[in-house]
This record gives sequence, structure tokens and C-alpha cells, in this order.
Amino acid sequence: MLIAHLSDLHIRPQGQLYQGLVDSNAMCEAAIAHLNTLNPVPDVVIVTGDIVDRGSPAEYMMAKKLLSEIKQPLLIIPGNHDDRHEFRSARLIEPYGADLEPFNFIASEFGPVRIIGLDITVPGKHHGNFDAQSKEWLENALAQEADRPTLIMMHHHPFLSGIPYIDIYGCENGESLANVIQRFPAVERVVCGHIHRAMQLRFGGSVLCTAPSTTTAIALQLDPDAPEASFIEPPAMLLHHWKPDTGIITHWVPIGSFPGPMPFA
Repeated sequence: MLIAHLSDLHIRPQGQLYQGLVDSNAMCEAAIAHLNTLNPVPDVVIVTGDIVDRGSPAEYMMAKKLLSEIKQPLLIIPGNHDDRHEFRSARLIEPYGADLEPFNFIASEFGPVRIIGLDITVPGKHHGNFDAQSKEWLENALAQEADRPTLIMMHHHPFLSGIPYIDIYGCENGESLANVIQRFPAVERVVCGHIHRAMQLRFGGSVLCTAPSTTTAIALQLDPDAPEASFIEPPAMLLHHWKPDTGIITHWVPIGSFPGPMPFA
């Protein structure tokens, strides 16, 4: 089973730039075009939040236009830049994410791996929170098919990355989330967005991966006094490949055209 993973598209109204500097819409189009060339094709595409930048109806109209070019089934959760009301009204995908509050779901029909969408956003805030309601819902969801290979998708990172200006907006109560996952060994991946960088670590006895953004990368600065900064690094996506003999293998996939193929390996 192949799961393609995009994140942090930060789509703007047509003709407007992200942060007034970067054409995030064009970068999203390039990512989707690259996605549509993958062979074999993914069984499902997931997007881990920040679909748009400011939560406006015009942005969601543009998002719907861009995302309609994805040929595979699509699963989306909101991020801190998304507006829950407008996210729901846009009906970016069916049937998931249309009438849910929060936008939690279980998707079991796309292959051997069950995909759980966990919405830990806090409306009007930039941090996330794995609160008591989220804990109860996730425990019940995981218990339904406790032995089935599972991927959990969320937006905020539930750990301290060491980058000071993004960690203040992470997911609170990450230790509680790790304790839940620890009890369900079939959780093969927890995947996040938000951090605009690819990272991986052990988490709750599983593996947690963060996805790069299709637009700017948050600067990798580990000095606790470092000022906020971003770079226009090569955009990328993740590809999660599940096989019976290995479980999930996660690949970092750069977006763009590169010299090759060359006749050697």
C-alpha cells in the first residue's frame, strides 16, 4: 500500500503570494503534478493541515480547484491556519471532513493500513492540544481494530523539536498521546505537518515523521534564542510504503525535475 503525504500548502487567493513573497499556489501545483507522475500510483493521498494560509473563502475556493487535480482518493485534516467553518463549508473532499467536529475520522477502505485522522487544533490558536476528549476518541478508534496496521495523521508535532519558534506552537499533552500509542503496537506511524521540515523519531513505541511543506521550510536553528526564519528550500513530500514483510517504509521525495535517469545504480 502506498500513501502519498503532502502538508502545509498555505494556498492563497488566486494571484496572491504567501507572506507576500512566495507563490505557494504554483508550488502546490508543482507538487500535485509530481504526485500524479508517481508509478505505481498511491492508493491514497493525505494532507496534514494548513491547506490554506488565512482561512478565507477565496483561499478555499482556490484550494478546491488545485486539489481537484489529484487523481487518487484524498484525506485531509485542518491545521492552525485553517478555519473550521470555512474548511467544512468548502467540502474539499467527500465523505471525510464535511460534517465532523472536530475533524476526526477512521479510513479503512484504501488498503491494509487503517488511516486515522486526529484533529488536535484549537480554534483561534496556533498551538494544538491532545485533550481528554481527543484521548477518549483515539483510544476508542484504535481499539476497534487493535491489531490492524495503522497510521495516525495530525497537524501539530507532539514533541519538542529543538527549534524554539515552532515548539511554542506544538501539540500540548504530547506525553499523553505517546502513552496511548504505546498500548497499541499496530500503530506503525504517527505523521504530522506544521513544522515545515522532515524529521523522524521514536514516539510512543512507534515512529513519528513530520512532513516538509510544499512551500517554505522553517529554518533549522537549534539555538534557543534564534529568531524566526524560513528558507525557500527544495519542496518535498513523503511517501509511506507498507509491505507485509517490513511494515511502513517512509521515503522523502523531492518535488521537481532533476538530471536522470542515468544507467547505473
